Amino acid sequence: MRINDTKRNKRKEERRLSTSDFAYCRVSTKDQNLDRQTEAMKKAGILPANIICEKESGRDMNRPIWMRLKHRMRAGDTLTIMSIDRLGRNYDEILKTWRELTEKGIGIIVLDMPILNTAKDRDLTGRLISDIVLQLLSYVAETERAFIKKRQAEGIAAAKARGVKFGREPMERPPEWETLCRRVEARELSIRGAAMKLGVSHTTVCRWEREFRKEGRQ
Repeated sequence: MRINDTKRNKRKEERRLSTSDFAYCRVSTKDQNLDRQTEAMKKAGILPANIICEKESGRDMNRPIWMRLKHRMRAGDTLTIMSIDRLGRNYDEILKTWRELTEKGIGIIVLDMPILNTAKDRDLTGRLISDIVLQLLSYVAETERAFIKKRQAEGIAAAKARGVKFGREPMERPPEWETLCRRVEARELSIRGAAMKLGVSHTTVCRWEREFRKEGRQ
């Protein structure tokens, strides 16, 4: 009986430990690969069942899998992430998510930045040091992104000034369009019906109709 009790207690302890350490891995598109992140989490000692993966845009933190994980974690749990940009895409969002987790009593380990380890130092001083470092790193990351966007905008403006055109060429109206447009104007055919006959989108037909009316007024 004692042996059975020991085994039972060991299994309970293993279950308790396995549910306290989580990892969150994310990529922005379905074509991107999560292997590098998941392998790093396994090496960090996270059980495969607790490595939570998501393929979702990083434009905000309202991602379904992330939201479920955040509500699942409790005080005393630890979250491991690859880098701080897994917590948000801008300075304010990263800080907001960081504080939500740490104030809830959840430790955070950032593999790319070991100094940001609140799981090891959960006391007030440890959290304060991590917060200061995080604010500095987040500010630098945000400034770098703003600089890149500015350079991209300047490059696009310069290209346009040279006559470079961006985006797809507008689709030309087919020969049968004028007949169909007159039927639409006469209410013999709906715009959606015209779009189906031409094999184009409803939006394209609406644009063609506006152009057709404008040409008629000229």
